[in-house]
Amino acid sequence: MGGFTAWQWLLLVEHELLLFAGIFFLIGAIDEFAVDLCWIWLRLTGRTTTARADLPAPDQRELLGPAAVFIPAWQEAEVIGATVRHALSAWPEAALRIYVGCYRNDPDTMAAVASAACGDRRLRLVVHDRAGPSTKADCLNRLYAALEQDERRSGTPARMVVLHDAEDMVDPAALSLLDRAIGDADLVQLPVRPEPQTSSRWIAGHYCEEFAEAHSKAMVVRQALGAGLPSAGVGCAISRPVLTRLAQERGSADPFAPDCLTEDYELGLGMGDMGLKTRFLRMRAEDGRLVATRACFPAQLDQAVRQKTRWIHGIALQGWDRLGWSTGSVRRTAVEFWMRLRDRRGPLTALVLSVGYLLLALAALIAVRGPDNALLGLMLEPWVILLLWLNAASFVWRAGLRFAFTGREYGWREGLRAVLRIPLANIIAIMAGRRALFAYIRTLAGQSIRWDKTAHHAHPASFPLQREPA
Repeated sequence: MGGFTAWQWLLLVEHELLLFAGIFFLIGAIDEFAVDLCWIWLRLTGRTTTARADLPAPDQRELLGPAAVFIPAWQEAEVIGATVRHALSAWPEAALRIYVGCYRNDPDTMAAVASAACGDRRLRLVVHDRAGPSTKADCLNRLYAALEQDERRSGTPARMVVLHDAEDMVDPAALSLLDRAIGDADLVQLPVRPEPQTSSRWIAGHYCEEFAEAHSKAMVVRQALGAGLPSAGVGCAISRPVLTRLAQERGSADPFAPDCLTEDYELGLGMGDMGLKTRFLRMRAEDGRLVATRACFPAQLDQAVRQKTRWIHGIALQGWDRLGWSTGSVRRTAVEFWMRLRDRRGPLTALVLSVGYLLLALAALIAVRGPDNALLGLMLEPWVILLLWLNAASFVWRAGLRFAFTGREYGWREGLRAVLRIPLANIIAIMAGRRALFAYIRTLAGQSIRWDKTAHHAHPASFPLQREPA
């Protein structure tokens, strides 16, 4: 061993990295393929068909009971006005009230909300009694307290609470669909549809394929298998009595955990653990559009990494601490364990992807700068060659599905871009995984958790919506 040259050592390192990456890529491929098979079976048995919504005309729609919409906001002056104006216009129902939560040290956002009200009494600006930012869950708790105050004053409790973000563009049919569905479920989640942005085809665009596949396949499979459904935090309706029960379960006046970065994810799984019914509702309007919450996702690399850092930190790392792996006393199944394992694979995925790209760099270095025929010294066992072929086939399969799901919602051009964006999406995942791990370590050292939110500068209402295929 001591007689090895530097290049021989590099070949040895390359071989070990190849085994590590190849094995874990195959494990991930098997995991994804299992979900694919479930979806294909559901498809063949007609259980993935997206139904058409049968709703009366907008001016004839009435809610079955009062609905409260919660929109927490911190430094959202650029987009909150458009969000509020569109929601008030798209949802003319008189039984609606929109609560927008702002912080006392954020006057610009408060001014934007007040300006967007245009005298509509269905909008209520709620100012937090502490300086921001705290956490999104803490702001939601402040909105919940305002709702309770209004209910005591009016004597009429809300029927449901709908969660939205400051940059959302709601669908005109969404409120009526949620109002109908909440009678049969305790939590109802609509799909999320990122809008393609011509100014950021690659960074913002990579969210299109992620949500197209997740909300056309993964969530459908989870629901069919009876696993807990994580809430997306937007386009999500919760039965009003459930919020009271959640607060009681926490031994607090607040239903949302203020020290949680992904309170939406924890909310959905927590309700499943309590035996409450959750439902993913995927429907199309009469004109063929998907009834979904539209939003412009981050267009800059640093902002995309920041957002995904929060997701990985909250879901994969905090979720491990706060929710564990069991499903409470109601159900304890292998399916649930499988889905939570999928949810928490973010840091491992980042590590395996990092090893994969390091492997490519080493191979290029040895091929370009190494001795003649250096790569011939890397002797691969037959089973390793088979491993590489399986991973290659898996990549082709995954790219094909990514094209199919994205093309179905956005057209074939965006489907093609989705395939070309795979390396960029991997780089963002690597950067976010590393940042999330260090953020988690800092919280273990005693650093308080704060709302490390993403800055929003674009709103779907500022440009024409692209019509997706029916």
